[in-house]
Amino acid sequence: MKILGRVTFFLLLGGIFAQSSRNAKVSGKSAKRGGGGVAQAGDAGQSTPTADASQGSSRNSGRSADSRQDSTAGSRAAGQQTDEMRLQFLRSAQVTCNDGSASGFYLKEFRGSRRWLLFLEGGWCCYSKETCDSRYQNIPRLMSSSGWPQTKRGTGILSSQAEENPHWHNANLVFIPYCSSDVWSGTGPAPTPAPRTRQGKDKYSFMGSLIIREVIKDLIPKGIKQAKVVMLAGTSAGATGVLLNIERVASQLEQLGTEAQVRGLVDSGWFLESKQQRSPNCPATVSCTPEDAIKIGLRMWNGVVPERCRQLYKRGEEWQCFFGHRLYSTLTSPLFIVQWLFDEEQLRVENIYMGGQSLSEEQWQYIQNLGLEIKNSLTDVTAVFAPSCLSHTVITKSNWMSFQVKGTSLPRALHCWDRSLEAIRNNRTPSKGCPFHLVDTCQWPQCNPTCPALVDQATQQELTLLQMLVAMGLDPQRLGLDPEGEGDSLVSMANNGG
Repeated sequence: MKILGRVTFFLLLGGIFAQSSRNAKVSGKSAKRGGGGVAQAGDAGQSTPTADASQGSSRNSGRSADSRQDSTAGSRAAGQQTDEMRLQFLRSAQVTCNDGSASGFYLKEFRGSRRWLLFLEGGWCCYSKETCDSRYQNIPRLMSSSGWPQTKRGTGILSSQAEENPHWHNANLVFIPYCSSDVWSGTGPAPTPAPRTRQGKDKYSFMGSLIIREVIKDLIPKGIKQAKVVMLAGTSAGATGVLLNIERVASQLEQLGTEAQVRGLVDSGWFLESKQQRSPNCPATVSCTPEDAIKIGLRMWNGVVPERCRQLYKRGEEWQCFFGHRLYSTLTSPLFIVQWLFDEEQLRVENIYMGGQSLSEEQWQYIQNLGLEIKNSLTDVTAVFAPSCLSHTVITKSNWMSFQVKGTSLPRALHCWDRSLEAIRNNRTPSKGCPFHLVDTCQWPQCNPTCPALVDQATQQELTLLQMLVAMGLDPQRLGLDPEGEGDSLVSMANNGG
């Protein structure tokens, strides 16, 4: 049962749940660089762009490049007056998804804009024939483009509506689906041309890093060479993809002759190493820790990491570059880190499920320590938004404007960071009173009053943290959480923090 449970854990990470229907429309140091992330967790609960009701037929993976371009050109013309992003397949037939079907991207152009937002989807990874076959059988959209819809509607920072996305709605928006299962690091060869079934085959293609390169090539006719700003963003595994590829993207655009500043937005990808003991059966089973999974996967994927980080570690230790606190100091591109201090996927790695059936005092202590450790690891990060909440991913959620740290919303903090970078680029002094280093000072989970609500998995009811702990078998007073008191109560913490 433990193996079955862990299979389910690895498969479900990555934005495979239905997106939240909430559409809350709440207004909500000079920057040198930012930090990084690791894809040890997925995007459970991530709100990704949803497919339009009229999806259209999915495309045959064997279609020629010319016919693909004719099809996508017609789709783009038809969608000019809509808010939808439309699917376009890569012109290169050699760079593919895991199963050999062509990769691609969704695009919503904003004519005349010199700002581009490229978003990398999350979804954990697979790192062995067993895990890849299971992934292919259970979540084929993360390994194949054969079932992708023709359109997607962007939400959060991918929305083209000003009321939902005040500062980036008028950028050229690009959503790159994740179908390489390699944390966007792979440069592996294409599989042999053979029919593939839902049960999987012996060979898979791992080309995540190459897919990003080819997307940028295909965006040249769309005007990315004239870009002023290119933001590479991602959530969870996609956030790690940002860290692993941002220097390559900057170099590629520089070689094209563009003067664009390449920036990174890393959402829910700043993870710490697992406290789990390594399973003696790894890699024979799916019971690997995330570190071991990445270490094994790097060989399978022919994965690459940023060169400056790679030089810090001996051969076989490159997996450490997947962790933001190790990678951060080696990167030169500006980055903004968005990280919940009590990330749900970091907790799940330790087999802690808030809203589940039970929670031990030792697990509660781990939760408390996690917030402090993540907070300490973010000390030297220039641009950061870190609420003291239990959640995972935020930038593609429709209600992303409602969360605040010290009275500043995430879109506002991103705008302040944007203004600061522009000022520095133009040799001006950044304006004061516009913060973008925002880390909650209160110590408890959910002590920020704007945190997303906790939901009991059994009843689907929203609960406070105290109610959740009681439901999971803990005594709040024994833990020092007295709902009647003022000194150590969560109410007092919320008043002092947030």
